[in-house]
Amino acid sequence: MMQHYGIVIIFSEEDEGFIAVVPELPGCSAFGETEEEALREVKVAVELWLDTARKEGRNIPSPGGKKLLRDFLE
Repeated sequence: MMQHYGIVIIFSEEDEGFIAVVPELPGCSAFGETEEEALREVKVAVELWLDTARKEGRNIPSPGGKKLLRDFLE
């Protein structure tokens, strides 16, 4: 089940592509040559992150939604 976490996508000149990061899930990121590819890849990374956390019994943060957006805009 896909939960809705905020995703930040930035262009990296050094990597010559786009990096997608999920700030609420430490270490969860992905790369793509286009923004769309980075988004597709990070959605896969989120599912893998969540599956691994469940298997290891780790705490899974709830998506921050509007609070995350407010914090980002401040």
